[in-house]
Amino acid sequence: MSAVDLVTGRHGLTAAEVARRQELEGLNALPVRRATPAWRRFAGELVHFFALLFWVAGALAFVAGMPQLGIAVFVVVVLNGLFAFVQEQRAEHAAERLHNLLPRKVTVVRDATVVEVPADQLVTDDVVLLAEGDRVSADLRLDRVHALAVDTSALTGESVPEHPSTADRVHAGCFIVEGEAQATVVATGERTRLAGIAKLTQAQRPALTPLRRELDRISRIIAAVAIVVGVVFFSLALLVGTPASDGFLFAVGVTVAVVPCGLLPTVTLSLAMGAQRMAERHALVRHLEAVETLGSTTLICTDKTGTLTQNEMSVVEVWMPGGAATISGDGYQPTGEVTCTPPEGLASLRELARAARRCSSGRVAHRNGEWVAQGDPMEAALDVLARRAGVEEDAGRHPERARFPFDARRRRMSVVVDDRVLVKGAPDAIFSRCLPQPQASDALHRLAGRGLRVIAVAARQLTSALPTTADEAEAELTLLGLVALEDPPRREAAAALAACRRAGIQVVMITGDHPETARAIAREVGLGGPETPVLTGHELPSAPEELGELLDRDAAVVARVTPEDKLRIARALQARGHVVAMTGDGVNDAPALREAAIGVAMGKSGTDVAREASDLVLLDDDFGTIVAAVEQGRATFANIRRFLTYHLTDNVAELAPFVVWALSGGTFPLAIGVLQVLALDIGTDVLPALALGAEPPAPHVLERPPARGHLLDRKLFARAFGVLGPVEAAISLAVFVASFLAVGWRPGESFPTGPVLAASSGAAFTAIVFGQVANAFACRSTIRPVWRMPLSTNRLLLWAVLAEIGMLAAFLYFPPLAHLLDQAGPTGTGALVALSAIPAVLAADALQKHFSRPGDARVGAPAPRFEIEEAA
Repeated sequence: MSAVDLVTGRHGLTAAEVARRQELEGLNALPVRRATPAWRRFAGELVHFFALLFWVAGALAFVAGMPQLGIAVFVVVVLNGLFAFVQEQRAEHAAERLHNLLPRKVTVVRDATVVEVPADQLVTDDVVLLAEGDRVSADLRLDRVHALAVDTSALTGESVPEHPSTADRVHAGCFIVEGEAQATVVATGERTRLAGIAKLTQAQRPALTPLRRELDRISRIIAAVAIVVGVVFFSLALLVGTPASDGFLFAVGVTVAVVPCGLLPTVTLSLAMGAQRMAERHALVRHLEAVETLGSTTLICTDKTGTLTQNEMSVVEVWMPGGAATISGDGYQPTGEVTCTPPEGLASLRELARAARRCSSGRVAHRNGEWVAQGDPMEAALDVLARRAGVEEDAGRHPERARFPFDARRRRMSVVVDDRVLVKGAPDAIFSRCLPQPQASDALHRLAGRGLRVIAVAARQLTSALPTTADEAEAELTLLGLVALEDPPRREAAAALAACRRAGIQVVMITGDHPETARAIAREVGLGGPETPVLTGHELPSAPEELGELLDRDAAVVARVTPEDKLRIARALQARGHVVAMTGDGVNDAPALREAAIGVAMGKSGTDVAREASDLVLLDDDFGTIVAAVEQGRATFANIRRFLTYHLTDNVAELAPFVVWALSGGTFPLAIGVLQVLALDIGTDVLPALALGAEPPAPHVLERPPARGHLLDRKLFARAFGVLGPVEAAISLAVFVASFLAVGWRPGESFPTGPVLAASSGAAFTAIVFGQVANAFACRSTIRPVWRMPLSTNRLLLWAVLAEIGMLAAFLYFPPLAHLLDQAGPTGTGALVALSAIPAVLAADALQKHFSRPGDARVGAPAPRFEIEEAA
């Protein structure tokens, strides 16, 4: 049917009427959210609560007369913000990217002439001509159709193309898979259904991630501790007779020293390393904090098509009145294995396959080294069936004489080739037009019971003139057979779902497909059993509390959902305390992806809109990749606890000299000063902390429920402030005193100053660094002593320790640095005593682990929540 045939009797709008309507309606354009300027996004990385804590610390350093310290802290904050900004440069533009779903040109009838116009120039009542491959550019009412098939998956989630009839509507964002149509525009721009989804997408604000909440909590704790320490030291300074101004400046310096300046860049870089590891496993992280959020996931709402399944329709079995055939092969590749029972049934199979293909326009094509579907995936699967059965394409030699396209009411279509009528369609719609075939119903029930999609193929010989109507053509048919198709589940899906169960993660399937299809796939991949209820979107309760309670279970399946349904589901489940990961690939999924704690989009089959609304993009569209990303997320959570323990332990050793000074009333000199603390925090501390952030996932990390505790909890406090920190502090102070004793000082005498004090301070500094070395290895696990952890699993830590020792040498023996820090290289005695920090810290660590572990970790005894996660 030509364009002229379609528009007979329709002249379209006049140019004057188009201009008038454009004046009233505006452009056929989607609502666009104004992009956040780059400078504002960068500023956001500098003013979150954690960063503000460091800005205040740097400002106080200037007040205390230590501009070097203040500048150093400011540089740390800016560099960290710049790094985070660069990592997340691909900012949120979900609504704007919806424009890519609109074609640039559209064919319309105006002034009785067929013309092409820009899509944004469409107005209501325009007459639009649609052909195969066209993207629908506005909401349309179909006036005439010819063999029309429309892919609505981006809006509805339905994987099977729809076959709308005259008077039905198609919406902007869909595209024409097959056939032709004439339609009238009924809505443009902001009045389309696509625009409604865009508004939903804009309305969603990214949820506050668990990591951001924890970092804010840690910031508040550190700020509170720093303020208390400052007030206490200011009070002590006044008690020992220090002038108020000097006491205030000293208290400010101590307050700044308490803040672990290396923590912020360590967190950011650790997340970046986690993101890199996820990328190596085909999971692209768009927002750094999503790395840790994945590890906190308690419930995954997963799509079906393309995530649990391969999104490739394939024929797996054919029933024929005289036998049956099984078909196997890989995807859409035309080669495969066909087994007929009885063997002589191959001729009947070829007859059926030829008829099915002639009733289809979808085909497979070889592109970029792989076979892909062109048109309807189901019809492409029928083409593959014919190729595997050895049936050659004969459309050129035997053209169609008549075609009666698929009709939603008839649920079948037919063509006339030579002197035969070939028909395919829904089995019940064809059985009623066929000569009796008693075994067909039993075969249909058997195949449908396995969750396969079944179509029937029939034919008849023409004995009279060419039929002029479908009803005339599709009568007195002979059933050739039933074709059973499946969208095969991914091979890894069942194992990945089982891993989720072991990890304590609930999985809910949410799909736009038919309930029976969803039930069958869920059963096949192990998501649920025969008793698993399958809900539909219209059955979901409207009350959020009831909805959350209904779906807060493992193996729930929801079919025929709308975009609004997915959004409500995400909100309801998160209101019950779940950390929800929502998967999606279509435009319809974007609002829910933004609402969920973590949105997971498909990289291969997904739309740009879904990808831009997500936090994580699966480059292989595989559910198993989500599980791998969860594993890395949990490892990142454990790593943050590792280096948080490491930082806080060293803070105890850094603060101890100030405590001793205060308790002595100022008579005991400071073992290390504020600038030395800064050198430890952002000099020697950072590299080992980063190496701890690179620890690989521990064995059995997915064998426990997700951690719901805080990053900074009582156990971590007890380990850092009650065991490791005090030992490190005691050794550094002992080294400080031992250095004085080595040069002849005795208790009761005035402490030496000048070079002796500088060397003693250098010895204390050295002891803290050696304690850091031991602490770094100790923090790799909370249950295993250092000698039971293989170094080969984190070689980066070895290089970090070597670099730390090199920096120690520079701080001690490079004159400009040593002078700035008011220290010098330790004496031989001081250096030897400082070395004792390593065995002392390791011994304390081993004893603490021995007495605190609940069982023998060597034989896999149960361990507390974080211990298995942190075991190397």
